[in-house]
Amino acid sequence: MERPAIEARGLSKTFGSGLDAVHALDDVSLTIRQNEFFTLLGPSGCGKTTLLRLIGGFEQPSGGDIFLEGQQLTGLPPFKRPINTVFQSYALFPHLTVGQNVAFGLEMLGRPKKEREARVEQMLALVKLQGYANRRPTQLSGGQQQRVALARALASQPKVLLLDEPLSALDLKLRKEMQIELKRLQTETGITFVFVTHDQEEALTMSDRLAVMESGQILQIGAPTEIYEHPQRRFVADFIGETNFLEGRIEVAGDTAVAHLACGGKLSLNGQAGAPSSNGEAVTLAVRPERAVIAPAGAEGLSARIGAVVYMGTDTTYHLTLTDGTAFIVRSQNNEGARLDLASGAEVKVQIAPAAVQRLAD
Repeated sequence: MERPAIEARGLSKTFGSGLDAVHALDDVSLTIRQNEFFTLLGPSGCGKTTLLRLIGGFEQPSGGDIFLEGQQLTGLPPFKRPINTVFQSYALFPHLTVGQNVAFGLEMLGRPKKEREARVEQMLALVKLQGYANRRPTQLSGGQQQRVALARALASQPKVLLLDEPLSALDLKLRKEMQIELKRLQTETGITFVFVTHDQEEALTMSDRLAVMESGQILQIGAPTEIYEHPQRRFVADFIGETNFLEGRIEVAGDTAVAHLACGGKLSLNGQAGAPSSNGEAVTLAVRPERAVIAPAGAEGLSARIGAVVYMGTDTTYHLTLTDGTAFIVRSQNNEGARLDLASGAEVKVQIAPAAVQRLAD
C-alpha cells in the first residue's frame, strides 16, 4: 500500500500562554495522498495557514506529529524538508532575473551550471514563460510573477508543494485562468499540492479533495462533489456556496421518515443516511438553491411569497419567504423558453425532491 504524502496525527498549536493563549489548532489529524491536489479551506482565523506552516516547518507543533511518506518531520527546519512553498506575496528577488530566480534553489543545492540552465528552461516552458529568462520581476505582470514563483518552487522537484493563497492578489479573470493552470501543473508534474484558500470556488475548481476548517478543527474532508452535495454539518453547508436551511421534527412510520417543517410543509427523508428513528426528534435540513423548483400556487409544495427577483444573465435568483417567515432562495437557469415570469409579491409553491434534501448533524 502506497504511503501517504503527508500525515498529521493529533496536531495542536498554541500561540502565547495563560490568558493570552491562542489555540490555533486543536487535535487535527489528516492524510494527504500522493500526487493529490489537496485544499485547506476555511474563513480567516480557522487555522488553515497555521497547519500549512507546520507542514512546511515554519512553525513547530505544540503537540502531535507530522510525517512525510512515513518519515517524521517534527522538529526538522524548512531547509531539511523536501517541501517548497509559494507564498501569497510571491517573494521573488527583484535584483535577479527571472532565470536567476528560478535557478536560485538549485544553486543553493549545489547543482551544476548546465543542469541548472536546462532545468530553468524546462520550468519556464512548463509555466509558459519561454523567452522571459532575462527579464526582471518588476517587468512582469502579477500573473507572470506568480508563474515565476511556481517555476522556482517546482525546479528542485519537491515531494510536496505548499501554496498559501497565491491567487488572492490577482484580478478575477486572471485568478480563474490561474486556477486551471495550477491544476494543470499539478497533473503534469505529479507533485502533491497542498493549497490554502478561503475562496470556495477555488477549492471546488482545483481540488481532488478538500478539508473544511473552522476554529482550529477539520469539520469534513472529501471530494468537491461530496462536500458540496453532502455536507455533514451546518457550517460546511453554509460556507460552501449558498444554502437554504429548514427546521423540522421527524415522524417515523414503518420504513417512512418525514420531516414536518416549521413552515407547515413536510419533506421525505427516505434514503437519508443516519436519519433519526425516533418521533419528534428535531432536524435541520439543507437544500441548495438550484435543487429547488418554483411551481404555481395551486401545485404541491411549500407555500411561499416572492420577494426580490434578481436576473443574473445565465440564471435568475428568486428570494422567497416561507409561511413561517423563513427566507428561501431558488435559482433557475435561463434556458430558452424556461425563464419564469414572476413578480415580487406573487404566491408560489416550492418543490423539493427527496434527493435534494441533506440532513445535517448539527
